[in-house]
Amino acid sequence: MATTQRDLADNRPGSAARAKARELEAEHPVKAVLARILGIRRPEHAWHRGADGEVLVGRTLRRLGPRWRVLHSVPVGSRGSDIDHVVVGPAGVFTLNTKHHRRGRIQVDGDRLVVNGTRQAYVRASRHEATRAAKLLAAAGGVEVPVRAIVVPMGAAAVRVRRQPVDVAVVERRHLRRWLARQPEVLTASQVDAVYDLARRPSTWVG
Repeated sequence: MATTQRDLADNRPGSAARAKARELEAEHPVKAVLARILGIRRPEHAWHRGADGEVLVGRTLRRLGPRWRVLHSVPVGSRGSDIDHVVVGPAGVFTLNTKHHRRGRIQVDGDRLVVNGTRQAYVRASRHEATRAAKLLAAAGGVEVPVRAIVVPMGAAAVRVRRQPVDVAVVERRHLRRWLARQPEVLTASQVDAVYDLARRPSTWVG
């Protein structure tokens, strides 16, 4: 009997991060309750905050218009990894890595991204994410599919970009929709539909 493959288009923004937070809470339920009462931040707090950021980015992406397709919380491989958002449209394919730093100060100088004085590996991780996505989409469709990574800072008090990374863009959520709309068109409507059809299949991302 043939089985029906789950459609990743049904995934909600932040669902993977929220599931991870609940998993951590379930491991130590008493500590989780006490932490909430006492205002103590535990590891699951960061996952909930990340999920909240993904929900807000998801709302922004909904406003891209009918020529764009968006997937959220795309599971990759078998080790619990996921891509926050995969966007397919006239300007190509993009993997979005949402980073929620409330009231943080972020500085970007090429590959060097610093949050409150501490360097973070967001650019390198996002580049790897896009490279992996390109390989998996190409393997599933038999055609090379270029993918570009975007780091989306959330909730920061200040984001200063001195120099963008060569092949990764750092774009605040409030600028994201306009940034995507301004990118040169590289895919036709039929190509967008074809890539999206591949991207929404869980089997595409198991490699």
